[in-house]
Amino acid sequence: MTQSKKYDYQITQDNAGWTTKIIRQVTSKKTVVSKRQDGFSSELEAQEWGKEEMKGFLNNLNERNKRRSKPQE
Repeated sequence: MTQSKKYDYQITQDNAGWTTKIIRQVTSKKTVVSKRQDGFSSELEAQEWGKEEMKGFLNNLNERNKRRSKPQE
């Protein structure tokens, strides 16, 4: 059985340029866009933004989970 990431980024091209989406896999068939940025002039720019934004997105998520897991006083 193949394991996939819960969070990933996806790059697409349209008439206006390149678009990067940070996606979350909800179920095996359903995904939700958590964040998106469009208007990149090249695929490389879109890919770099996706990598950097994923790092920040996952760091924020981990910090939020740590705060929420602390016992309430």
